[in-house]
Amino acid sequence: MRSPVDHPQPDFSRFQKAISRKGEPDRVPFVELMVDPEVIAKILDERVLVKPEPHNKEENRQFVDQHIRFYYQMGYDYVPLRVDTGLIRKRAKTVDTATLSRGEREWVNQSVTLISDWEDFEKYPWPKPESVDYFPIEYAGKNLPQGMKIIPRSSGVLEWTMWIMGYENFSYALVDKPRLVKSVVDKIGNHLLHTYENLVEIDNVGAVWFCDDMGHKTGTLISPAHLRNYILPWHKKIAQAVHSKGLPFLLHSCGNLEPIMEDLIDYVGIDAKHSFEDIILPVKEAKERYGDRIAILGGVDVDVLARKEQEEVRNYVRGIIRDCAPGGGYCLGSGNSVTNYVKVENYLTMLEEGWKYGRYPVI
Repeated sequence: MRSPVDHPQPDFSRFQKAISRKGEPDRVPFVELMVDPEVIAKILDERVLVKPEPHNKEENRQFVDQHIRFYYQMGYDYVPLRVDTGLIRKRAKTVDTATLSRGEREWVNQSVTLISDWEDFEKYPWPKPESVDYFPIEYAGKNLPQGMKIIPRSSGVLEWTMWIMGYENFSYALVDKPRLVKSVVDKIGNHLLHTYENLVEIDNVGAVWFCDDMGHKTGTLISPAHLRNYILPWHKKIAQAVHSKGLPFLLHSCGNLEPIMEDLIDYVGIDAKHSFEDIILPVKEAKERYGDRIAILGGVDVDVLARKEQEEVRNYVRGIIRDCAPGGGYCLGSGNSVTNYVKVENYLTMLEEGWKYGRYPVI
C-alpha cells in the first residue's frame, strides 16, 4: 500500500522536544502505542508476524525487523516494542470478526481468578527477574535506522493484579482480604520495577511506555483511595527509576482518570498521557486542561478511524492538529492503538494529514 510520507527522516529529538514541552519541533511527531500485526502486514504487503515466544531469537529478530521497517516507513521517530515480563494470565477466546481477522480474539474474563487466597498466592508461578527476555529490545537497539530510538512497554500494576486475581474477586478482596491484595500488588510492583530498571539501561531506549488501564467511561475501575493506597506508589517508584536515567515516563491508561489526574501529574510525575476517547475527554480539552504540565499524546478516536469515511477523517485530524499542535507538547496518533478493525485507509489518512499539515506554522 502507499506510504503516507515522503523520504522519512526520523529524529528522536523531535519527539523529545514535544514530550518535554520545550517549544515546537519542525513538525508534529507521530505517536502510537502499537499497531496490530495484521495492519502492519497489510501495509507492508508481508506475512503477519505475531509476537514470538520469549527466548526464540530467530523469530524475534524477524518480528523486530518487520517493526523497524514499518515504523520507519510510516514516519515515526521510534519503534514501540512490548517486553514479556513472564507474568501469566488466563484468557477467553472467540471468533475474530475484525476487518483484518486473526481468526481468534482473546480477552480477560473478569470472573476468572488465578489467586483468590494465600494458597493460590504461593502456587502462582511468579517469574524470576532474570527470566525476563530483553533480547528483542537489545536487538532493536543495535539495528535501528539513524535517528530512531526504541520505546518499550509492558502492562502495569493494576492491570496485572486484576488479570491475576480476576476483577470480581479482586474487588471483593479489596474489602475482605486487603493483606492478600497488598501482597499481590507488591509482588507485581517489585517485578515491574526491576524490569524497568533493566530496560532503561539498554542502548537506544529513548523513553518508556507504562500501560495501566485504570478507568472506564465514567470513572476509575477501583476507588481513587484504593489507587492511591495500592497502585500509584508503584507508578511513582517506576517513574523515578526511569527519570533517574533522564528518560521520559509515558503513561497509557484508558478510561476516565479525572479523579486522579492531579496525583498522576504531581505525585507520580508522568511526562505525558495517552489514550483519549471523545466520549470521555476529547484530546482538545485534554490539551487545554493539562497541556501546560504534561505532553498530550494521540487522541484521534479509534471509533472515528474504524467507522468514518476518509474525508471525515481528514477534516477531523486537521482540526486536532490545529487545536493541539501550536505551542508543542503534542504528538499525533490514535486515541488508543491501531487495531485490526480500523480502516487501514483511515489510519494512512491520519498520518498523511499529519505529514502535510503538521508542519509549523500549523495551517
